[in-house]
Amino acid sequence: MADNKTIHFIPPLPPKREKRVGIYCRVSTNSAEQLKSLAAQVSALTRLTAANPKWLLVDVYIDIASSKTGSSRKEFTRMLQDCKSRDIEIILTKSISRFGRDTVEVLDALNQLRILGVRVIFEQEVLDTADTDNDLMISIIESIAQAENESRSDNIKWGIKQRAAQGTSKLYNRKCYGYKNDVDGSLIIDDEEAKNVQLIFDFYLQGKSIIGIIEELEKLGIKSPTGKDKWSKRTIDVMLSNEKYIGIVRLLNSGKYEAHYISEDNKPSIISDEQFKAVQIEKANRSNVIKGEDGNQRKNKKYSSKRK
Repeated sequence: MADNKTIHFIPPLPPKREKRVGIYCRVSTNSAEQLKSLAAQVSALTRLTAANPKWLLVDVYIDIASSKTGSSRKEFTRMLQDCKSRDIEIILTKSISRFGRDTVEVLDALNQLRILGVRVIFEQEVLDTADTDNDLMISIIESIAQAENESRSDNIKWGIKQRAAQGTSKLYNRKCYGYKNDVDGSLIIDDEEAKNVQLIFDFYLQGKSIIGIIEELEKLGIKSPTGKDKWSKRTIDVMLSNEKYIGIVRLLNSGKYEAHYISEDNKPSIISDEQFKAVQIEKANRSNVIKGEDGNQRKNKKYSSKRK
């Protein structure tokens, strides 16, 4: 007679989660975009931990840099302490750039963790310290860091050029003597300083030398842009050639870039175009350097206002 007893099949017990895992995440600012990135880091690494039946998530360590805390990494320090206490055996992190602020810091931390026997997994680079020779790991990290620095530099340069080309660069509103910024950051004329700028241009066209202009400013008690009683010759010379006083701003004109950008009628003018051009002609006439076929040559005599 057949046995009609019900048979119950008991599934095998799930493997015991033996490896204690810590997740480390870091963002460089507390902006909305960076906090969104932080949430994505935590979510992705938590799922990665849960997918391994032998891993047990013990803690999540999060560092958020801000203008108040600066470069403090309290959570990173706490994580290292937990590793020393044998509470953490594996660290999961998004990438090498999130693990440390620079190559030296990353390598120092990895060396400490290697001595403690703690395994570090970089999810983005698919790097696992348990499977990688120490010298090779150092070489890989240094190469990645160099590539990231070059990429970051290229991105910064590209951004500067784009903002210059679009007319949105803040450098267009960089103030100089005679101007100030309004509440929106735009340049407006500083009436008191603008009078002094006009005075300097007038003095020059009246035949006064730069030293003579400085003497006149000191007699009038007009302080320099830095608030000093004494004006420098360099300050006066640069002011007399500053196109911003006629509403023109040039960006990326240092020779480091393949193109430069000119914004005309960019700001309210302090000096008229005619007076500015007259000053440039006068400066060329007074210069003791002339350009010849064989290169720059110096005149025999320097300009002196006493001979006028």
